[in-house]
Amino acid sequence: MSTAPPPPAPAIKDAANIFALGQDAVLIRFGNGQTSNPEKALQFMGLLTAAHIAGVIEIAPSLASVQIRFAPDRITRAAVITALQTLLQPTTAPQTPPPPNRRWTIPVAFGGPSGPQLTEAATLAGITVARAVADLTHTPLTVLAIGFAPGQPYLGHLPENWGMPRQSALTPNVPAGAIVVAIRQIVLFANPSPTGWRWIGQSAFLPFDPNRRDPFALRPGDSIHFAPVDATTIDTLRANDPNGLGGATWEGAK
Repeated sequence: MSTAPPPPAPAIKDAANIFALGQDAVLIRFGNGQTSNPEKALQFMGLLTAAHIAGVIEIAPSLASVQIRFAPDRITRAAVITALQTLLQPTTAPQTPPPPNRRWTIPVAFGGPSGPQLTEAATLAGITVARAVADLTHTPLTVLAIGFAPGQPYLGHLPENWGMPRQSALTPNVPAGAIVVAIRQIVLFANPSPTGWRWIGQSAFLPFDPNRRDPFALRPGDSIHFAPVDATTIDTLRANDPNGLGGATWEGAK
């Protein structure tokens, strides 16, 4: 006899809603489901990771939520929800994101054939191309979430004037390593793909490579700095980097 899934827990101080997800997971969603709140999701991921709840086996943030998988033979869903509710109380909720575990520097060529829509994006942002490149290379960026394709990062946030919408039509294809922008966020494409975001730069960095020891290069919460280079440098890095990191370097905890 089948049973109906448990109803979502009530909103906790108007901050979040908790939902049952399958047989071994819980989803905690921040906001009203219409807008994203990746900073809140990252904050809670850090708090939940530090709590070391026995039986929780995976924590995966998105732009608006955090999925928590648990081992049913070690902890019940009710116990997981109780732990989440405790962590969400104002006395324990973090006010700032946790410090990044890793700080990446990724070479990127901006504009020209490497980023044919940079001028359009700069115009929409109300700034010059030179100022656009300065924003892109000096704004602290964080991996907000991994999604859409394996290992593919959503990075943010750019200044408010970069809150441009997506295009009304798709660009048929951008290459792996392309840097695209919309709604104050950047996506670094893991594979060739169509996109509704504006193509502004090119890297030789592959966020996902099944042949690497660690196929997923980036993790939510990593910080990202783009180092400007020319297109020839990107070609050289792509041809001479067997790990697919395109000259990127990182420092911090493994």
